[in-house]
Amino acid sequence: MAAEPALHDAPVAAGLAAEWPGLRLTWTRFAAVPGPSPPELRERLRALSDRFGGAQAIALRRQSIPHAYRVFFRHIGLEPDEQRTPVEALALERMKAGGFKSRSLLDDAITIAVMETSVPVWALDAARLQGGLELRGAERGERLGREPEAPGVPAGRLVVADAAGPLAILFGELAPGHGVTPASRELALFSVAVPGVPPIHVEEALWTVWDSVAGP
Repeated sequence: MAAEPALHDAPVAAGLAAEWPGLRLTWTRFAAVPGPSPPELRERLRALSDRFGGAQAIALRRQSIPHAYRVFFRHIGLEPDEQRTPVEALALERMKAGGFKSRSLLDDAITIAVMETSVPVWALDAARLQGGLELRGAERGERLGREPEAPGVPAGRLVVADAAGPLAILFGELAPGHGVTPASRELALFSVAVPGVPPIHVEEALWTVWDSVAGP
């Protein structure tokens, strides 16, 4: 069994922390080799599909953690019935497809973690990071990532960034060229807890992905 990686509480810009007490960005990094989902993980995904039916999907948004993300979405100008929270997006996908579809080791691990904790998890190629992560508003003229095709980011848009600039729009897309690929050999996972979400749920979500991806 690989040694458990350390979890880091990333800096949150002072204005954001003051406006939303309890807003947290937690991240970790560890060695891992992306690849196809193994049989045991696919079976776990099938079991999760069987447990999560229409009644659970309907009741989901009334549960405390999904509700907390819906409230936060509205506070930052996102309409959760149009841009779904991560757990609701996965639940809707399961309803449309009739089950959670297996895609890869990492994707399946993230799906299981999000559905079991209601907490979102994203993954980056850790080799592309410059320093640690932080949660802040974008500055004027910043771009999303460091690739030639990196799009601009509106000033003030909430982003997850490293020392060189934004790597992800908060609850949105990752920077081009910074996601995990088959060539990645070290992953950086991050999760965002909004006010009302206990830290232990974030830790459980990150450990769930790590245990599936970099376990025995």
